[in-house]
Amino acid sequence: MEFTKVKIVTFAPPENADAIRLALGNAGAGTIGEYSFCSYSVIGKGRFTPSDNANPHIGQQNVPEVVEEERIEVVCDRSKAKRAIQLMKQAHPYEEVAFDVYPLVDESQL
Repeated sequence: MEFTKVKIVTFAPPENADAIRLALGNAGAGTIGEYSFCSYSVIGKGRFTPSDNANPHIGQQNVPEVVEEERIEVVCDRSKAKRAIQLMKQAHPYEEVAFDVYPLVDESQL
């Protein structure tokens, strides 16, 4: 089954979420019909331990960390996804950006 749209999901400090949503929207992600810059967010907890070689935005090397993060979800044309991810990473404060890309099935294919 061929797919033309994906969902991009990332996790970021709430204070950086608007800049990331703007970057994704500027790349064309978050377009649904006649609406642009569409996204969904929810607040949760992220957990990680930076290694000796890490340069963490939050926390210290080798110390487990729990932080409040915002999960940001946008739909995106598959053809625009690489550019959207590139701009998302540029706007993101983390050294290692966690993100997922899910293929979306069009309703007509159900």
